[in-house]
Amino acid sequence: MSRPGPDNNTSQRARDAYGVRGRILGVMTTRSGAQRSHLASSPFKPKPEPVIERFELHDRVSHQSYGLGRVVGEESTAVTVDFGNRTLRITSPFHKLEKL
Repeated sequence: MSRPGPDNNTSQRARDAYGVRGRILGVMTTRSGAQRSHLASSPFKPKPEPVIERFELHDRVSHQSYGLGRVVGEESTAVTVDFGNRTLRITSPFHKLEKL
């Protein structure tokens, strides 16, 4: 004898989808890297746009971990730097890389 209400297939699907019967809340995640819009009436100042340094071919650079190098390739979001003993692709923003 079964109880009135949802059929057994629906109950089984609910248990499979949520792991435990009756538990329907999922894990909430934060927003992706999208910036929130700043309200003009807000008492807080908007965060300044980060300044991303541009590198050109053959620029001499210094990296905090890898030392001195020369830019041998450039893309819109990364640069390839030859450090002598290794060549690395470093993605933007370039926190540890500075132009000499």
